[in-house]
Amino acid sequence: MTRIDFYVLKDGSRSDRFGLSCRLVERVYQSAPPGEQPPRILIYCPEPQQARHLDRLLWSFREDSFLPHGLIGETDLALTPILISTDGQPEAEDQVLINLSPNPEAPRFFSRFERLCEPLDHEPEIRQAGRKRYLYYRGCGYPLEHHNVN
Repeated sequence: MTRIDFYVLKDGSRSDRFGLSCRLVERVYQSAPPGEQPPRILIYCPEPQQARHLDRLLWSFREDSFLPHGLIGETDLALTPILISTDGQPEAEDQVLINLSPNPEAPRFFSRFERLCEPLDHEPEIRQAGRKRYLYYRGCGYPLEHHNVN
């Protein structure tokens, strides 16, 4: 069963959900024990302009960090462990889904992942959509965790 983690930026935080997503990607990617492959990550960002924005952020969000990533359709899926998708249907077997969709409905494909991360920022419509997804996941019996972050 998919483990679901909600990451909610505290009020007053300077970041947004895209900056938070960069931090999450880095943390998840670096979580593999020594000698093991890092988990494959899919970032679902259905709005193409925002997907490109995230792509740029992942290249530059921290000077001392390298996160091998690419946009689906512009990169080799087999060689790229971190993928950004606007349609959510890659052919690779990914383990972690980071959902940047502003929609209140859960991504229809989320249950094929071991883990789902839901980053939320201060925008009222984003938080409201996140609350609706939280209620949906809870109603379906998924294990949920909530994290307040700066």
